[in-house]
Amino acid sequence: MSTKAPRTFISFDYDNNHGHKVLFAGQAKNSKTPFEIADWSSKSELPQATWEAQISNKISQCDIMIVLVGKSAGSAIGVHKEIAMAQKHGIPYFGVYVDGAGTSSTLPKGLVPGRVTTWEWGNIASAIAQVVKEGK
Repeated sequence: MSTKAPRTFISFDYDNNHGHKVLFAGQAKNSKTPFEIADWSSKSELPQATWEAQISNKISQCDIMIVLVGKSAGSAIGVHKEIAMAQKHGIPYFGVYVDGAGTSSTLPKGLVPGRVTTWEWGNIASAIAQVVKEGK
């Protein structure tokens, strides 16, 4: 992986996992992780009328996307749309389990079990290194 931090969009269920997103981005920024995350996700809830255009544009400008997979992510319509946007723009992505979710949790459409890891920085660093190689 290059020394430049990959521009990363963090997809998450806004209604149920906003706190996990804040913790995840904060830990990545402030801990001694073997990588950096330049968080390009939305910092606030957006009006529905502008959400899709703004988020699609942000995702298109990123190098990777990390999907935070909480207990309700499988039914989170926004997460499904963000994964579809990443696919459309050729942005590689993977998931990280949060909020007590695990291998028996329902994944969002477009995210396969082999592409989700636990919230352990070594595992996340390995996943980032892998998806950066798949870049657009």
